[in-house]
Amino acid sequence: MGPTRLSQLFGRPGRLGLGLALLFVLLSLSAIGEYDYFRDELYYLASTRHLDFGYVDHPPLSIWILAGWTGVLGDSLVVVRLLPALAGGLCVLLAVGICRRLGGGTFAQTVTGLAGTLCGYLAIHHYFSMNSFDLLIWVSTFWLLMNVLENPSRRAWILLGFVLGLGLLNKLSVLWLGAGILVGLLATPHRRVLKTPGPWLAGLIAAALFAPYVLWQATHGWPTLEFMANAAAGKMVSVSPAQFFAGQAFFMSPVHAPIWILGLGALLFAPAFRHWRIFGWIYLTTVAILLAAGESKSFYLGPAYPPLLAAGAITLERLLARGRWRVIQVAVLAVMIAGGILLTPIALPVLPPETMIMYSQTLGLSPRPEERHEQGALPQQYADQFGWREMAEAVARAYERLTPEERERCLIFGQNYGEAGAIDLFGRRLGLPGAVSPHNSYWYWLPEGAEPEILIIIGSSLEENLEFFDEVVQVETVRSRYAMPYENNLPIFIARGPRSSLAEAWPLLRRFS
Repeated sequence: MGPTRLSQLFGRPGRLGLGLALLFVLLSLSAIGEYDYFRDELYYLASTRHLDFGYVDHPPLSIWILAGWTGVLGDSLVVVRLLPALAGGLCVLLAVGICRRLGGGTFAQTVTGLAGTLCGYLAIHHYFSMNSFDLLIWVSTFWLLMNVLENPSRRAWILLGFVLGLGLLNKLSVLWLGAGILVGLLATPHRRVLKTPGPWLAGLIAAALFAPYVLWQATHGWPTLEFMANAAAGKMVSVSPAQFFAGQAFFMSPVHAPIWILGLGALLFAPAFRHWRIFGWIYLTTVAILLAAGESKSFYLGPAYPPLLAAGAITLERLLARGRWRVIQVAVLAVMIAGGILLTPIALPVLPPETMIMYSQTLGLSPRPEERHEQGALPQQYADQFGWREMAEAVARAYERLTPEERERCLIFGQNYGEAGAIDLFGRRLGLPGAVSPHNSYWYWLPEGAEPEILIIIGSSLEENLEFFDEVVQVETVRSRYAMPYENNLPIFIARGPRSSLAEAWPLLRRFS
């Protein structure tokens, strides 16, 4: 497809949108400093060495992208985090473009871009995960949905189906987006397009792209269903409607709440947005799904906000467009920038850990815990970027205690994918063998025929380990002040004399959560 056709589908980026997108990328990259790899990044990097059509806790697309990216550029922290930062910049660019297409002028586009930059999106796009691509898929879908509703064509529907299919290969929450689109079409005059082949063709394309992942699930016993059930029962914190909406205000920034609330009202009721009511219905449908689930992280609803921000910004622009009210436009932008300066350290690790602890405690702005783990001094998204190198170094010291013959018969056991991923990334440089773990997809990656006589075990307790081995000795302790409490003061054991084969024990150890 040539440049002209691409510009017809995606539009020509304006300078304002490009500038705000660049601001997002620079802000995100500026935070790469004292903090290290995030727990999930270690797992994703390990997944690139086990390419497949599915994983226990996520579809494969983000892993395929990361494998190609790091295969060419390496796996340094800057390289890994450049991808989500660029994805975030594209999201801002498309959000500003949506505002422009809805009729927004310079002020509205600036408000949309700033609101899409100075919020929890910075946290999503700071480290590599499927969530950064999920947001990009949603905002791209909004853009393409405008195409098919303005000038429907088979090519536009095909591209929409292709993007939705890729979205499903990235994260299952795109099912919520699909449900929202269907509800939005049925609830608005756009329902007439359901009588045309376009939406059904898009659905078939999306389903065809999604099929390999569904087949993987079927051939592996539907592990993601087990993972979701276990996470809901033992990991996620139940959320009341009041807590849910408070979380939304916090995630999108309290400063921006009036903008998206105004935008939701405009999309649902204002005559000027009658043609775009579908975006309001997509938001409401996603809210209903998440509230019905009862357990939800604040960022789950994050991808649904760009049209609301755009509509709210345009409504505000039109309210303040005349005479003396223009001065308030400047005040609005000033408040948004001031709020962004105040709240950005909560979304991005721009402050050293000690300063961050004091800052969040002083302002009382620490986010509500969303998982059932003991919390440390740092919020979990920051604490999970500490302790991994210290862990690998402690394991390396334990490994050095073994004779050369023992090292040949040794494996390293991590309780979870973060611990195993840390060994697989940092341990390579320390001469360590690869790690095994019964947690999530690591459970499938046990080397064939692995029957070690010695295990170096990260975590658990002496009593628990003695149930499986004749001799267990604690030889090291992992200490990292800023790590999550359950990863700090973590014992490292050398275990000898297994009482059963690893192959026999492995099915009993499986933990999908």
